Amino acid sequence: MSIVMKSGEVPRYNASERVTHWVVAITFVLLAASGLAFFHPAFWFLTSLLGGGVWSRILHPIIGLVMFAFFALMAVRYWKDNVIKSYDREWSKRLSDVINNRDNNLPEIDKYNIGQKQLFWTMIITMVLLLVSGLVLWRDMVFAFPVTVVRISAVVHALASFVLILGIVVHIYSAIFWVKGSMRAMTRGTVTHAWAKHHHPLWYRRVTGGAKK
Repeated sequence: MSIVMKSGEVPRYNASERVTHWVVAITFVLLAASGLAFFHPAFWFLTSLLGGGVWSRILHPIIGLVMFAFFALMAVRYWKDNVIKSYDREWSKRLSDVINNRDNNLPEIDKYNIGQKQLFWTMIITMVLLLVSGLVLWRDMVFAFPVTVVRISAVVHALASFVLILGIVVHIYSAIFWVKGSMRAMTRGTVTHAWAKHHHPLWYRRVTGGAKK
């Protein structure tokens, strides 16, 4: 069944999906900034985003819970779309063709490429680690954990944060500079037929009913 809009664009994300994405994005920025401030004095100025050091300390774990809750909605929604398939593995073996824009040599893929899928699963792992370790570090309002457990949690929290920040930086770079046209999917909710057919042909045919535009 075709879901092509009257404008001739292809719907990729509805309003609910875009709101959820931007809530996760905004809370991530606030958490990354305040987390860096806690990690090293050189970044202390970033606490101003949340009203100073005291408010950053109060709000950081609360915002963390908000981010996890909204990401959980995304994870449930996109779980099936991010299952790695055989064509994804074949696509990953041809990264030289991807980098050099030799797309005719690439296997057709669905809604997400393997890089996006790997980021999805990385985010699930790091989000869970951040939640568990964060609750331990938030021990004053949860439970008095042993010092050793707190120290291990601090290391896990820092490492998971580093991996997540690195992954998001790559994600942003890819969306803005590498795969041009991706950002409009999260701002307008649609992509062009040319973009969809070029980057995600299997998904394009599935959602448009094999439309030829």
